[in-house]
Amino acid sequence: MEPRISYAKVAPDAFKAMIALDTQVRQSGLEPQLLDLINVRASQINGCAYCIHMHTREARRRGESEERLYLLGAWRESPLFTERERAALAWTEAVTLVAQTHVPDEVFAQASRHFSEEELVKLTLAVANINVLNRIAISFRAVHPVGGPAVAT
Repeated sequence: MEPRISYAKVAPDAFKAMIALDTQVRQSGLEPQLLDLINVRASQINGCAYCIHMHTREARRRGESEERLYLLGAWRESPLFTERERAALAWTEAVTLVAQTHVPDEVFAQASRHFSEEELVKLTLAVANINVLNRIAISFRAVHPVGGPAVAT
């Protein structure tokens, strides 16, 4: 697969805005490990190899276990995830698939039990952020490196 457009070079101001949003999400106060799970799970749903590659590597560097990363796609059936993580993952899936789910009331209720209103806004922004990044990477065919670090195109 070949990249279609080097989006960071073609539209640097737009890319800077994306990076600013990503920085805001990372500084939101949500746990970095939780953000890792959100980033990987949304990227799995969207089929973004570039982002799966990058975010699983980031998660491992932060100490995330291989076992949890392997089981992330089946988190509902695994006892390895906390109730807060489960609520965040359900929210991530519902928001990522918003056209199909319309974010059900029961998912909101579950998320509200584990996140304050402010945290829920920040969580939603985190999910929106990775979905934007997935859509950019997929649309322009960003290619993850083989054996090396991920680099934006």
